[in-house]
Amino acid sequence: MARTRFLTRYDFRAPGADPEARREIFGRAIEQAAYAEQHGMGALMLSEHHSSGDGYLPSPIPVAAAFAAVTSTIPISVSALLVNLYDPIRLAEDMVVLDHLSGGRVTYTIGLGYREVEYALFNRAWASRGSDIEAAIGVLLQAWTGEEFEHEGRTVRVTPTPYSQPHPTLFYGGGSAAAARRAARLGLHFQPQDSDPELKRVYDDECRAQGREPGFTMQAPPGPANVFCSEDPDAFWAQHGQHLLADAQAYASWRGANTKSYVRDDSSSVEEMKAAGTYVVLTPSDLIARCLAGDIRIVTSHPACGGLPAEPSWESVRLICQTVIPAVRAS
Repeated sequence: MARTRFLTRYDFRAPGADPEARREIFGRAIEQAAYAEQHGMGALMLSEHHSSGDGYLPSPIPVAAAFAAVTSTIPISVSALLVNLYDPIRLAEDMVVLDHLSGGRVTYTIGLGYREVEYALFNRAWASRGSDIEAAIGVLLQAWTGEEFEHEGRTVRVTPTPYSQPHPTLFYGGGSAAAARRAARLGLHFQPQDSDPELKRVYDDECRAQGREPGFTMQAPPGPANVFCSEDPDAFWAQHGQHLLADAQAYASWRGANTKSYVRDDSSSVEEMKAAGTYVVLTPSDLIARCLAGDIRIVTSHPACGGLPAEPSWESVRLICQTVIPAVRAS
């Protein structure tokens, strides 16, 4: 039986939140990051999007630094980092500093992005985004050598060199064969959005065609994308289901016809969501049973989903950490 993995993710989407409420969510996340490490959570994850009316996290690196400051061992993942929207030299510097601050615990899944509005915000070209991201990744890799190199007609050098050698762990994310081949061509690990085995095959074949052994492919198994734990799931849905629905509907509004997404729920009501199974609210005993049965192989907690208030956010975190994780690991 495959071991269940436990992750906690934050994107800070909170429709209608005023500044004080938003500040509370950020502060709560930092407290929960420390708590999660103390109670055996496997990793913390952060996402990135821009120009979102609900305040979706646009700047994951400072939050990753805040998480690193209150933890010492738990891995932290930025997934995905939209590299095309950054100046690559400055990004290389920020990532190096965070690499040292965290002791190499922050990993990145580089994403191309799928929303034109984000490219427009930073005056980046949409049509050439594929070649642009390959060039930007090349700049990052070259910058982290610590040697001088030519960039846009000038000689540059980035210091210090990373704590992680030769550089922080990098995945390339995407749900297409082109993304798989790009990850292999650039010498990165690969993180597709779904469990399609064909994507791993394409990646592995291209790695070998490039003369190297394949890196690690991190694919999400089938199962719910977001897991919440409550002693009374019906009350959770009745009182807080609108937060989960807002999250799902916002993702659905961004998703194009050919866009693959791990979070895929087209529900129009809370009742539909309860039946769809992408977002699940389970009692501790039910969650333990589904983990042990292999029905849920990755428990992705999302304690600030759609701006969830402190309760039931903390209840879910505590039940997963104090009840579910010990029971599943003991078995």
